[in-house]
Amino acid sequence: MKSTILFLVIAAMILFVPNDSAVFAQSPVAVVSIDLAQPGKSISPDLLGIFFEDINYAADGGLYAEMVQNRSFEYQATERLDWTPLTAWELVRYDGGRGSLKITDAVPLHPNNARYVVVETQQPGGGVGLANSGFDGIPIKSGEQYDFSVFARQLYTGNRWGGPGVLEGPAKLVVRLEDAERKVLGEASFEISGRDWQRLAGTITAAGTYPAARLVVLSLTRGGIALDEISLFPRKTFKGRRNGLRADLAQAIADLKPKFVRFPGGCLVHGYGLGNMYRWKDSIGPIEQRRGQPNIWGYHQSLGLGYFEYFQFCEDIGAMPLPVVPAGVCCQNADNQGGTGQRGLPLEDMPAYVQEVLDLIEWANGPANSTWGAKRVAAGHPEPFGLKYLCVGNEEHITPVFRERFKMIYDAVRAKHPEITVIGTVGPFHSGEDYEQGWKIANELRLQMVDEHYYESPQWFLNNLQRYDGYDRAKSKVYLGEYAAHESNRANTLRSALAEAAYLTSLERNGDIVRFASYAPLLARQGHTQWRPDMIYFDGDGVLLSANYYVQRMFGQNQGDIYLPATIVPAADSNQGVDNIAVSCVRDSKSGDVILKVANTGSTAQPLRIQMQGARDINSKAVKTELKGSPTAVNSFERPNLVAPQTSTVTAGNSFDNEFPAYSLTVIRFSFQ
Repeated sequence: MKSTILFLVIAAMILFVPNDSAVFAQSPVAVVSIDLAQPGKSISPDLLGIFFEDINYAADGGLYAEMVQNRSFEYQATERLDWTPLTAWELVRYDGGRGSLKITDAVPLHPNNARYVVVETQQPGGGVGLANSGFDGIPIKSGEQYDFSVFARQLYTGNRWGGPGVLEGPAKLVVRLEDAERKVLGEASFEISGRDWQRLAGTITAAGTYPAARLVVLSLTRGGIALDEISLFPRKTFKGRRNGLRADLAQAIADLKPKFVRFPGGCLVHGYGLGNMYRWKDSIGPIEQRRGQPNIWGYHQSLGLGYFEYFQFCEDIGAMPLPVVPAGVCCQNADNQGGTGQRGLPLEDMPAYVQEVLDLIEWANGPANSTWGAKRVAAGHPEPFGLKYLCVGNEEHITPVFRERFKMIYDAVRAKHPEITVIGTVGPFHSGEDYEQGWKIANELRLQMVDEHYYESPQWFLNNLQRYDGYDRAKSKVYLGEYAAHESNRANTLRSALAEAAYLTSLERNGDIVRFASYAPLLARQGHTQWRPDMIYFDGDGVLLSANYYVQRMFGQNQGDIYLPATIVPAADSNQGVDNIAVSCVRDSKSGDVILKVANTGSTAQPLRIQMQGARDINSKAVKTELKGSPTAVNSFERPNLVAPQTSTVTAGNSFDNEFPAYSLTVIRFSFQ
């Protein structure tokens, strides 16, 4: 009898334990009301893209798949005080080999590629040459193929002095991948014949997996040889491109579904002096003919990842190219002058520079029979790239020097290419003198779009969700080219990511005037950062995705072109608030889907009733993606998935309830029959 009574009590307890639906039914809740019967507001279909700059070794040693560091012996002390043309290289002499290395520029491979190495072998032994460990080691995987190439020529055979001065047959070269104990993990052999530069190429198949191998190039013949542009690429680049991109990093970027790619910077564009400005023509053509140079972030850029590769990458991932050219001035922080170092190209040089900008448009869009269009065709791209936008300048100090040169460029582009939208700059901050003067120029010239930049605390972003609500819709549109929420310790916390998520809901709401937005910076090599935080971190063979990355991906994969007002109605007769909740709702016209985004930056879960008025034939199952966790959580290489989105389904309808966790971003995608 007692057991029967106990069973009935337990059953009654189970019967009356409220589930989530019961909680919603018993308690008044706030309502998110969405009217699908209204047409909504047209917003930018291209709101979210990416900004790429070669900072934090993002290009060489990063997205650019070249595995050899300082492949053309162009490193120098102006980049880093302890650097020389042989930085990242070392002399190797195996099994009794005797010889030496030297750098020279007597007969360069190309005027833009002045220096090369000479290997002088007195006694071959087991080989004399040089070794390179790449960027913190060369990671190789068993069975994978690696494409090696080098430009080489013979200097002499036998003794350097006192010999007959003739070449006695070809010089033999062996190229190996080795581990730390000199175990050979793959090799290829070559012969060098004659005193003219020649390109040698072959494939090395890795016989083992090793995280930090090195490339060894050995001469097996007495005499002297010259080598330049020593290169090693994984065969498996992104989309299998030659001179291509590192597949895992490129795929992580592609997964963001960016609508545009801004390149090549950033402060990199205007450089630390007039001679260091990024000149796009130096970055196209055969690799050995490109003019590498120091970059403003204190290391070398080979320009192997150049304008052709940038445009090609845009095409590969379905994004618009958004190049940035200097405005005829260098960085205001150049020459260590604390914001007063801006210099302008001499006015007598400006016509040629303006033509350089016009040539870029012809190179990108011109027909095959045009001067620069023909160069694009020769590089392997017969069809135009379809350039529509061009940024001129990057967060410049708005001075008379800048104003004069910007107007010269702008007037010329507008006159010859009215189909191109020129994007101006309003300085490096969200307010202040440069911002005001930049907008003054925009208003005077009636610019179609301007580029705003700002990095602030998470709380600043939460406090400024209405920033663009009051912008004049009749004036220039906005490209938010660089932004990020910065914690005081520069960590990629979930809190910073959620502040950005809340801000993105406001950008969607104002997507009629904010046309583009891109987080910055994009990439950072672990242990080689000049700037933090960044969106994606990586080492030799691994990729770490931050909470900020996941926010960008959740928004990027769920963009729309129609904004649907989502009204939050507090619960009746309740003290329940809706503080710290940011909401946006968009429709994707192509698919017909409606996408709701809710950022809860508060410390308590928020139950909400979603009411979709005017909805017809809504599918009962909607896709829900949720990012949540501790506000101070940070993904690391040791715990890469501490904060990561989870996808599930939710039962949907014209009215349904959902609890939005504390410190979370939730994206719900509704489809219709």
